[in-house]
Amino acid sequence: MPSPPDPTKSYLPAEDAYLDLLVETLESLERPARGQFLQRFLRTLAQIDLNETQSLDLWEQILIRRRELTESLGKPVSLKTAMVAVLASSNLLRVPILMEYEELKKLQINAATDPLTGLYNRRLFEEYFDKELNRARRYNQSLALVIMDLHRFKEVNDRHGHQQGDLVLQAAASTLRKSLRTSDYAFRIGGDEFALLLPQSDPEQAGALSRRVRSVYESAIQPMQLTVSLGLDYGLAVYPQDGDQKEVLIRVADERLYQSKDANRVAPGRAAPEAPPQPSAAPPAPATATAGAKEAAAKAGAAAPPPDERRKWERVSLTGTRAYALLGEAPEKTARVLDLGYGGVALQTDSPEELAVSFHAVLHVPILPPVRVSLRRIYQQGGQGTATRVGCSFVS
Repeated sequence: MPSPPDPTKSYLPAEDAYLDLLVETLESLERPARGQFLQRFLRTLAQIDLNETQSLDLWEQILIRRRELTESLGKPVSLKTAMVAVLASSNLLRVPILMEYEELKKLQINAATDPLTGLYNRRLFEEYFDKELNRARRYNQSLALVIMDLHRFKEVNDRHGHQQGDLVLQAAASTLRKSLRTSDYAFRIGGDEFALLLPQSDPEQAGALSRRVRSVYESAIQPMQLTVSLGLDYGLAVYPQDGDQKEVLIRVADERLYQSKDANRVAPGRAAPEAPPQPSAAPPAPATATAGAKEAAAKAGAAAPPPDERRKWERVSLTGTRAYALLGEAPEKTARVLDLGYGGVALQTDSPEELAVSFHAVLHVPILPPVRVSLRRIYQQGGQGTATRVGCSFVS
């Protein structure tokens, strides 16, 4: 009595079953015989004329491409599909007789995009990065790379499950698509890691876009009512300022991403390090910061004031970094930035008498683009040698 059919077994179309049988048969042939058969087979099937050695090499590429597509798509790919992919990429597919055009386009889309988010995948990131970097070199243009990941994403999976984790990843992808220009590219290059390529973007433009993406994303996930303070961290690198090779730019962006993650640990709802001790003679700056000043403090990793009044005046020390400020409108006048808080900034200068009561400054803080702020002098305190500490508040 015949066995009942296995409902889990997928039956291939006749042409696919024939090609699979062909693979098995060719493996049993000697190399010369196999080459002769493939030479005639490819001429008949795709109307291409190759010698026996070229036919054998092309066949091996087809088998390798089939394995790659099967792994990337997570499901079996027919030999016919792999043949079209190899022939098309080699400019050998003169007569598309193996499959319909729409089927070929679907294959190309599936091979290039991430199935969960719909963004381009890592393979296309590598390809587009090379192409855009070559274009930037040729036309002497800038190119910004931004690498982003989701802060505390693992905790979302642990507390809310992987289905909710998929939703926050999809929300990140949707935010990127809405925020980018038509000339920009967004990719999912890892589990919770994304990359942006921004042609003709300088550090200030790339930084502004990244902050906007982060803000829009935080608004997008609020309705999910997560118990984890989820957010987007980012690091950016710009050609040619930060390097002229792809590997260098990726390394710089990665390093700045992790520096940003460290700085953001003082953001609300995250584990904050101990605030550095402040001189007792330094009075707190009043919390009269404008939106722009608040943004400046947030950029340097300073916490927005939580309900607890004791934390309102926490300041992030920038001593030991290269942080500095350009004072007023004269570019030659500078001061060191000692620390930065929600309400103000502390500067160190040898000529405090040259500072007006109210003045403009451009803050240069590591990792971040320059920030223009309006300041008011609040106090002055002598330091080592002739250096003087000047406390300033952000004002409108």
